[in-house]
Amino acid sequence: MKKRSLGLLLVMVLAASLMAGCGSKGTGKDTSNDAKQEEQGNTNITVTDQAGNTVTLEKPAERVVTCFFGTTYAMIALGLEDKAAGIEAKADTRPIYSLAAPSMLELPNVGSMKEFNVEAAIALEPDIVLLPKKLQDTAETLKEVGVPVAICYPETQELLEEMLVMIATLCGEPEKADALIEYYDDTYAEIGKLTKDLKEEEKPAVYMGANSSYLKTATETMYQGALIRNAGGINAAAGIGGDYWAEVSYEQLLQMNPDVIVIPCEAQYTAEDVMSDTQLAEVKAVKNGAVYKM
Repeated sequence: MKKRSLGLLLVMVLAASLMAGCGSKGTGKDTSNDAKQEEQGNTNITVTDQAGNTVTLEKPAERVVTCFFGTTYAMIALGLEDKAAGIEAKADTRPIYSLAAPSMLELPNVGSMKEFNVEAAIALEPDIVLLPKKLQDTAETLKEVGVPVAICYPETQELLEEMLVMIATLCGEPEKADALIEYYDDTYAEIGKLTKDLKEEEKPAVYMGANSSYLKTATETMYQGALIRNAGGINAAAGIGGDYWAEVSYEQLLQMNPDVIVIPCEAQYTAEDVMSDTQLAEVKAVKNGAVYKM
């Protein structure tokens, strides 16, 4: 299989993987060891969040506040969008909301991961606030005024599934996480069939750009790195350290020389912008027209 054709297949697989949560079926494997609802006469719900904190609710959450698209996406994927009371700013710039849950666009915003509005979140009287790991200090502020918080860190497939179980359990519907995880398993099994015969030298090097700039890329330890591997590719930025988007120079990108460049659907630039950048003219992906927007 030619690398350009393989690259296009890989992008389609990446998109399928990212959107796997937008439909689910059946009941899945038992995830109760990761997050559980206490029974035997006690109606409290107790979970351990992804910073190791114990979180206890007296009843299932009906009003959930998020400030990070990853947790908001999870609410949609789990079919729990009706429990959202507030979401992150600039939600109208993300196509998934208008396509999958347009009612969420009417919700109040509580700022972003970079500029979280504590007062706005408290005013919504949430049963639980879902915060990214980077906002642990903010979590302490909310806890001081009696607002329960669960820290989320979905940066690998395993951690993503752990987060899904936690959110569904906090909302009193853990079976929705079971069904969604089973859907993920089935999807990855189908992806595996498409790429199982690939030899190592046939796997394309994939460079995934960030929303803000194509001179930022996903590192190997990010969830995007797992998607690339599961889709049958090699992360072109595998040698770059860190667990967040890394800034790179033109020289570094030229040295990586990826076979495929993938652009997120909400990127502030286009495939044409990448293709027309004369400093990238010698990159294989640019020379072969293998630059794709998700």
